[in-house]
Amino acid sequence: MDADFYSYIKKECITFHDVDLCEFVNEIFMLFVSKWIIFCFGIFLLCAGGMMLFSPARAGRILRKAGSTNFINYAEITIRMVPAIALILYADLSKYPVQLKMLGWFMLATSIILYFIPRQVHHNFSVRSANILKPNYFRLIAPLSILFGLAILYSIS
Repeated sequence: MDADFYSYIKKECITFHDVDLCEFVNEIFMLFVSKWIIFCFGIFLLCAGGMMLFSPARAGRILRKAGSTNFINYAEITIRMVPAIALILYADLSKYPVQLKMLGWFMLATSIILYFIPRQVHHNFSVRSANILKPNYFRLIAPLSILFGLAILYSIS
């Protein structure tokens, strides 16, 4: 059934001046989705910055949970890959294509590396980081997250 459906779709696709319109529409849709994922990522960074600024103790508690269970660890890593791939796909249409593509590849590479690091090592690192980052330090770095979120949003506008 899947092979029949695929051949039906290919047969129904229109080719116009050697451009497969189905592939063109798929690419446009993928770029549209990528842009919205990046938009959500920028909003997430703004919200994270707001939390670090106005509720630093809560931000510390959330940081301590990173890698605490297998589900949290692998969900965190996998979810992080979504905006990374979106950044890579959409970079050429952004205001800063080189920077967005580099950020996307960096996020994707570090996510893949984190898959191979034992969960407990990842969790211990996040707990140590949360212990170092006292509430005033969270407040101090909050503007960086906010500015980064704004830069991401500006780059796709």
